[in-house]
This record gives sequence, C-alpha cells and structure tokens, in this order.
Amino acid sequence: MRVGFGYDSHRFDPERPLILGGVAIPGEPGLAGHSDGDAVAHALVDALLGAVAEGDVGRHFPPGDPEWKDADSLMLLARAVDMLANKGYRPVNVDVVVVCERPRIAPHAPAMSLRVAQVLGVSPGAVSIKGKTNEGMGWIGAGEGLAVFAVALVESSGPDRPG
Repeated sequence: MRVGFGYDSHRFDPERPLILGGVAIPGEPGLAGHSDGDAVAHALVDALLGAVAEGDVGRHFPPGDPEWKDADSLMLLARAVDMLANKGYRPVNVDVVVVCERPRIAPHAPAMSLRVAQVLGVSPGAVSIKGKTNEGMGWIGAGEGLAVFAVALVESSGPDRPG
C-alpha cells in the first residue's frame, strides 16, 4: 500500500460554471483554469500520482497544452487511474477537504462522491468529500477562490508487488 497527498487551488471566475468532483453547482462562480477548473479532481490526480511517484497534474496535463483546454477533469482523473494500473496499483480510498466560504459543500458531497467513485472504480463509501471554511481569513476567507486537499490510499493490484 502507498499513500499520496494532493493540493489544488483556483480563483473564482464568474464567467465559468462551477464544477467540483464532476458535479455542476448552480448559482456560484466557476473556477479559473485551463481545463474545467475542477479543483477536487485536480487534487485527487495529484494524490494518486504522488502515491506512485509520478509527479503531479501539471506534469501529465500541462496547462499550456491546447489538448487540455476546457477538458473534463474527471477524464484527467480517469487517466491517472490508468497510470496507476500501468504501474500495478489501484485506488483503495480517498479523502478530500474543500476549503471555501461558499458554496456549501455538504449538499453536493454525496453526488461528488458518487461521480468520483465511478471514475476510481471504488464504492462511494471509499470516497470522503467534505467542506470547511477558512473562518474569513486570507484569500479564501475573502471569497477570492477555494483550495482542495486530498489524500489517496492505493494498493498493489496483482500478485506481483510493484516497486
């Protein structure tokens, strides 16, 4: 078993839809970014890739590459799962914290967990997504954007234990 940690942050962009964990959240400003800006998916990609020492989301899906312009970040997450499989690993469970003053994450967390679980190939019970505020402090507290922290546990997917 191996553990990886991921982080992502984005500024709000009122001209874009807000997508977190593959779920559109209506009535809220979206996130600036080269892809769809899904910071939950990006932090999870970093956590999964980190668990198998494969770098981060920017290494594999560079923000300047037109191929990833407005890309569905759950597709990037699916590619990260494929990278794990190629190294002989599979996700076991993930834990995600979304830090923002708004939107409230709790009403959307079950739908996010379901979408992420489908991509990871795990049960929704193996995906924890929760929200925390920053108590009005700093750029997050000022409502300029949000940050996401993620941890992932992965295990060997076969009898031959990888490196």
